[in-house]
Amino acid sequence: MGNLNHILNRKMERLLLLQKNLLACPFQGKATTNPHATAAAARPPVKVVITGAAGAIGYVLCFMIGQGKMFGPDQRVDLVLLELPVAEGALKGTLMELEDCALPLLSSLKGTTDPNEGFADVDFAILVGAKPRGPGMERKDLLTENAKIFINQGKLINSLAKPTVKVLVVGNPANTNALIVSAFATRINPRNVTSLTRLDQNRAISQIAGKLRCPVDDVKNLIIWGNHSLTQFPDPFQGYVFNYPSPGLVTSVRSAVNDDAWLKENFIPRVQKRGAEIIQARKLSSAASAANAVCDHIFSWVNGTRPGEVVSMGVFSDGSYGIPKGLNFSFPCTCKDGNFEIVQGYKFDEFGKKMIEKTTAELIEERDVVLPLTKN
Repeated sequence: MGNLNHILNRKMERLLLLQKNLLACPFQGKATTNPHATAAAARPPVKVVITGAAGAIGYVLCFMIGQGKMFGPDQRVDLVLLELPVAEGALKGTLMELEDCALPLLSSLKGTTDPNEGFADVDFAILVGAKPRGPGMERKDLLTENAKIFINQGKLINSLAKPTVKVLVVGNPANTNALIVSAFATRINPRNVTSLTRLDQNRAISQIAGKLRCPVDDVKNLIIWGNHSLTQFPDPFQGYVFNYPSPGLVTSVRSAVNDDAWLKENFIPRVQKRGAEIIQARKLSSAASAANAVCDHIFSWVNGTRPGEVVSMGVFSDGSYGIPKGLNFSFPCTCKDGNFEIVQGYKFDEFGKKMIEKTTAELIEERDVVLPLTKN
């Protein structure tokens, strides 16, 4: 019996010692900061709302933001997910998954079906949710139906968001939806309301890189002009390729491909129709690639573009390149200190001029459809 008590006592001593070691902390009782904290802890968080947050694009986008892809690894985010009441269940599931990721850059996380709560004091509004085009629906009907959504969101942004809010419209037709938002968010500088065409630019870069069998990061300054639609002009004639055909050399895309027929008859239509191609293959529309492009757009806008690099952004025309003022049109832009500038000086041949005219005409037509709605 004595031996048994001795063994039990020894085991208890070991357990107590183990517990003491587990609870020990070298910083206990000392005034110190978290030794594992990153530079992000020193910067105030930015507040971001995503509409349609539990949908296909929004779902992926939330995690990309939490991983630092939108703002960088040193920027914390107060993330607000806004959904329709009918999607409340999916919204709750998305929130649970984000919580389970324990993402350090998410300083706070909120889900809501109340737009007033969703847009309050936001620094960035990512407008993803929109009505998709249904079977037999005319484009005019699609424009009208989405106008109702974006009129309301424009009003909410105007009354609730910070006056410095930056808005990115993703829901299609993105350019004209951005025009509607700006018409009702009169307190917000129109330069702070943009639409997404970076996805088209990323698609264009990928197609050229695949054709030339070179890294995507070596392909620069492919420009998307105009509307995010089948009339867009993915312009390969301004782009260039680093380290092609050999290291250290820089070659224009046109010279590198050396096949204008391929550029006009294969490359341009494929970029224009890439979304439909993905739907045909997946039976679902683009999601991850769209979310990735949203992050690219905001990252460039906030953190700046690299020297010599241009990015495609849907912004309001100031008359550049003869585009009517006030159209939300995709231009080549450079970014610095949270602002953008439209890059001037690009030239077009007759083919390019016709492409620009076509996409401009479509945007004017769309504007004229929704313009009466903005005056009611």
